[in-house]
Amino acid sequence: MVLCHGLSATRKYVVHGSKALPRDGYRLITYDARGHGESDPADDYTYEGLAGDLGRVIDLEVGSSGPALILGGHSMGCHTVLAWALANPDRVAALILLGPVYTGEETAGDLSRWDERADALLRGGPDEFARVATENVVGDEKVIGTVTRIARDRARLHRHPEAVAEALRQIPRSRPFASIEDLSRLSMPALVVASHDEIDPGHPYEVARRYSEMLPDAELISEGPGEHPLTWQGGKLSRAIAEFLGRKGLGPVLG
Repeated sequence: MVLCHGLSATRKYVVHGSKALPRDGYRLITYDARGHGESDPADDYTYEGLAGDLGRVIDLEVGSSGPALILGGHSMGCHTVLAWALANPDRVAALILLGPVYTGEETAGDLSRWDERADALLRGGPDEFARVATENVVGDEKVIGTVTRIARDRARLHRHPEAVAEALRQIPRSRPFASIEDLSRLSMPALVVASHDEIDPGHPYEVARRYSEMLPDAELISEGPGEHPLTWQGGKLSRAIAEFLGRKGLGPVLG
């Protein structure tokens, strides 16, 4: 199982440190995307480059003709695995799609918010980035504090914040695939994990619903009303992933 993180996050922020999937017997592979975490900056930040990086990780860790894989990711990572899966459908046994955002219908306003976050990261570091990134979150003081802390803590993990700022500008303007209709070509089982918009407005529930409807063999799940997003709850998310794979006959091969 290869899991890819989201824009401005690191490998830590997919199942949030949960060991549940490895304990169940899955081999779990994660890595920092180009320019993020401990990874070096790159010449460009596009989905073509991100999907190419994913392919290189797969070749190194599994082999170029290895078994079919379970691929998953959050937000940018979700779009990255879809780009690779569309080019290599025979290598993918299942998809785990957390918080998709891309529809191919983004407006100038949608893109400008990423420029604001890039500016904030360069201007004021993790604290200012967290303030700007959580401006539209709806909730009480405790909720706002939790969301702000998560955004600040993950922004502190980057060796090259200037590279992350450049990724914030470029990647939202890149296209992982031409349109959401392309997903209809992916027949493998897919688990789509949505978030309610009040706490996680950057990953609209409606987009996740559209993904689940477009994919031929998809299930849509989410947290309950008023709960923290399921995509933030590593242990609970890992159990949901394992249960889905078990229902699809894709449990780990042990012994």
